[in-house]
Amino acid sequence: MRVRTFELRLIAFVLAACWAVAAGLVLFAYRPGGPIDVAVGVAALLPAIVALLGGIWPPVARGDRAFAAMVWLAAGCLLVLVPSIADVTGQLGGRGVQTLLPSVEAAYPWILGLVGTCLFTGFGIARRRLGDRAMRRRRVLHGVVFASLLTIGSGLIFGAVAMGNELALRGRTASSSRFGPTDLDRELPFCDGPMGIGPSARLGVHLEGTVDGASMGSVELAGERARGDVRWLAYVATTRDLGLHGAAEIGTDAWLREPFTGWRRSTPDEVGRIEIDLTAFRAALSTEARAAAESRGVGLIEGARARQCRIAVDGPTFRAAFPQIVWLVGPADLGHWRGQLDYWVFLDGQIGRIAGSVNGDAADIQLGALQATIRVDLSATDRGTDVRITSPGP
Repeated sequence: MRVRTFELRLIAFVLAACWAVAAGLVLFAYRPGGPIDVAVGVAALLPAIVALLGGIWPPVARGDRAFAAMVWLAAGCLLVLVPSIADVTGQLGGRGVQTLLPSVEAAYPWILGLVGTCLFTGFGIARRRLGDRAMRRRRVLHGVVFASLLTIGSGLIFGAVAMGNELALRGRTASSSRFGPTDLDRELPFCDGPMGIGPSARLGVHLEGTVDGASMGSVELAGERARGDVRWLAYVATTRDLGLHGAAEIGTDAWLREPFTGWRRSTPDEVGRIEIDLTAFRAALSTEARAAAESRGVGLIEGARARQCRIAVDGPTFRAAFPQIVWLVGPADLGHWRGQLDYWVFLDGQIGRIAGSVNGDAADIQLGALQATIRVDLSATDRGTDVRITSPGP
């Protein structure tokens, strides 16, 4: 029993450490300027305190199955907590939306972790109060009751504090955003007015395609650009290609990466000057192309004000703007394809996001297919910041 007690206490302290890390992130990194943002971090410590109680009064069980159930209960909590902590770290580091729980999908892992932690501790408290000789059914019932009280209490306290802080922030301007200025009083550029692309940016592109409703796969590209220098890496998982592709250009030097091989020296002509956002802007969003652009209204993207605009686009223009679609459609003729592109222009007069789709005849893509659709979502963040492009190889 002593060994089991030690093991369960160790697991409880690991759980407490995970909750403490999450609370620390909220307490020291989540500081959007709300009147009680410190209280949000303090309230986030409640699950860590609950887990510590489980270490003080571990749910030691006499039977092997009951002991294994307690271990698996704690392990399940860790399996949902660790990825959730990583998600919050990325969200805070990316200066994204201010709310910690923006959706049910984001909240439910934390709820599962809290329920599991409270059950672990609740069974320990029940054993402490009732003793080892109490009927198992009675201990289980009391454990569930204690766990319910702990879950409801800690959840309501944290939820009330967090929501109170969020409501106080509703009418405030975000202090900063990776997408651009956050002023509310300045006038946004018009859809057909002067605009451009930042001298530097951190880039992300998502491409996906379907043929007759069936997925063709996707392309996930991430990269950086500093004026004429650019470096990007794309993970391709489509019906035509699989693996990592990449390219880099620094001055007159160039490198290429192909699936299942490393980086190799190349030439600018072979690389093709694929500059991601600059390529899309030059090919699809020229002054002439935006002359008849439709304004879709003004909104906020991660705290930055932007005007959403829309233009019609054909297949060849889409291919020229996003040459990465070759990994989806190959050399297929897109001459009769039609679609639309939305672009968002921010207060700095720069385009920070482009999203849209085209569709058309799929006969050249897949034998017997009727229609295919390609969708794209490009983001250019931290525009104008100090971005340094490093060479990927010798």
